[in-house]
Amino acid sequence: MPDLTACPARTDVTAPTPNTLAYSLTLPSALTSPAIARALTRAALTAHGLAALVDPATQVVGELTGAACTFSATPEMYLSLRFREGVLRVIAYDSHPRHTHPRLAAACDARRRTALRLLACVARACEGDWGFGEAREPGGGTRMWVTMPYGGGAAYGHR
Repeated sequence: MPDLTACPARTDVTAPTPNTLAYSLTLPSALTSPAIARALTRAALTAHGLAALVDPATQVVGELTGAACTFSATPEMYLSLRFREGVLRVIAYDSHPRHTHPRLAAACDARRRTALRLLACVARACEGDWGFGEAREPGGGTRMWVTMPYGGGAAYGHR
């Protein structure tokens, strides 16, 4: 009979806290993905004691994943949620490469900014920041992001 004592059992399991919020997932570039991402965000923030950020964060996640699905040239896109030092960071990657021709790049950036207009309003209302640019990860594409300080996000809709 094998010796099961050689398999370590984890004993330091603790409840989720805000600073342990760290989720990354790959989603299909499909119309259902923003709803799935919003549901995951709602559940994760609530489990990690960040329920005060649910409303603005689900709006941000929906806007980012919707844009990523729209612009992605592949069947998948990527989403990341992190909370560190009092700031929620949401990042979405799509496979749409940055254009090298200046006019094409400017037109594409304008189209993306238009698609993210509501996201920009939410980020500003939460005293956060947002943007997009070339993905630094292998495979290229575009990285879109939002940072949302806890205080600004928690006050969202209450001003």
